[in-house]
Amino acid sequence: MLSQPKLEQRPAQPYVAIRTAVSIPFGKYLPPLWTKVSEWLTRQGVTDFGPAIIRYLTTDMSKKLDIEVGFLVNQPLTGDSQVIADALPEGRYATLLYTGPYRGNGVFKANVALVGWAQANKIAWNTSDKNGVEWWNGRAEIYLTDPMKEKNTSKYQTELAFMVAD
Repeated sequence: MLSQPKLEQRPAQPYVAIRTAVSIPFGKYLPPLWTKVSEWLTRQGVTDFGPAIIRYLTTDMSKKLDIEVGFLVNQPLTGDSQVIADALPEGRYATLLYTGPYRGNGVFKANVALVGWAQANKIAWNTSDKNGVEWWNGRAEIYLTDPMKEKNTSKYQTELAFMVAD
């Protein structure tokens, strides 16, 4: 199930993550990365952190995707050689909420729906070109439901947030 897409202003949102380049499908790479980041957070003494995220830096499906896999945090942290600390930038975002399993193509279809809605409404993304590659300045999937706490996959919620150009 998909919510209606909408535009909203968002504050900067700090997160910690491990950056990687992956080919599609990449689902098998995510759980070990989230485990490493959550263990890192625990070693830093941070036990109260937000939902899991994937920040998409590049999205050319014919090549490896540059992504950051981690968790939202309540305050900025300092990363190290393994875990980066960054923030989704403040700005206007197109958002959509997908309810359903993380596995399968539901989240992919939600991405397609949000992109299609933006095209139909003449909304441009906040991206930049670096050496002929499109880089997103703010694009994330935020996995709001913790599968360890909710076993019913039909109740899982994923928020898509794509930064739009001014």
